Amino acid sequence: MAEPPVISVMLVVPDADAAVAWYRTALGAEELWNLGGVAALSLGGAAFLVHEVNPDNPAETSPGGVTHVRVELFTDDPDIVVEQAVAAGASGSAVVSHEMPWGTHRQGGFTDPFGHKWSVGDRSPLRGV
Repeated sequence: MAEPPVISVMLVVPDADAAVAWYRTALGAEELWNLGGVAALSLGGAAFLVHEVNPDNPAETSPGGVTHVRVELFTDDPDIVVEQAVAAGASGSAVVSHEMPWGTHRQGGFTDPFGHKWSVGDRSPLRGV
């Protein structure tokens, strides 16, 4: 039987080693492998990758504050995650409560030092309506 597809995010960063260190320190990410310039990390079993900017490929540039993708992170305590990210150098927005069809959803976020936007919320949207 074929395995189901997996979606992952690859974040392009100016310095892969610095990014790996930051995600490990700020978010508690686990390093799965590191090829030097490209690394796989995991947050609670959800894998994501970082890839250092390749000067030979203009399509792979770090967002530098402008990005069209937002990484969504669902956790039991979004306040702690945002606080840790901000303490490690991210710019953040407070976690606030939003009334949704399934009940109260708590969400805030941060922009990491590499320009990637992260939304951090409780797990309520994963339960659906």
